[in-house]
Amino acid sequence: MKLIREEIEKVEVLTEGTGKDKKFYIKGIFLQSECVNRNGRMYPFSIMEREVGRYNENYVQKGRALGELGHPDGPTVNLDRVSHKITELYQDGNNFIGKAQILSTPMGKITESLLKDGVTLGVSSRGVGSLRENNKGYREVGEDFMLATAADIVADPSAPDAFVQGIMEGKEWIWDGGILREKAAEDARKKINSLVDQRLLEDYKLSLFNEFLNSL
Repeated sequence: MKLIREEIEKVEVLTEGTGKDKKFYIKGIFLQSECVNRNGRMYPFSIMEREVGRYNENYVQKGRALGELGHPDGPTVNLDRVSHKITELYQDGNNFIGKAQILSTPMGKITESLLKDGVTLGVSSRGVGSLRENNKGYREVGEDFMLATAADIVADPSAPDAFVQGIMEGKEWIWDGGILREKAAEDARKKINSLVDQRLLEDYKLSLFNEFLNSL
């Protein structure tokens, strides 16, 4: 499965409460279906509806729907970069509207400062799944799609970062006992565990290390 990221250019900034109880929120379209996005991908409504339902049940309703500030390089949420908690996610036609509370974490404080200074922020969803090529000029997200987070907070998502996007979409991910693992790393682990000849094992480890150096 590939890591798939989609971006929404702008969200609305809200405040609730006053004084020390004042809290910042962002609200807007977090996810879209049945339309070809600028990445040349289309999410069938049935798949997106299913995943939003699962995400609401397992994450939003349990206070576990977290997102990061910036572009992470994998499908899992890094707690040291968490900036907000998604509190609502509901259907509006073929779109899904989300609302997220900015938290008092270090990354949340940075986000709050940016919002106070009038910086326009967008959101970027993350998921893993396969893509089906068709003859209509776009790729359709497959039935195995799973939503990892409905919204990370990003700046100027309308200006694509080819390097970051290339890193994220060039990796393959697999499920292993409920844990998302990068396919290349998992394949290497299985290969290492299968080698019983010590010389072959050392040669393979050396080749992996050389591949890593060449990728830098």
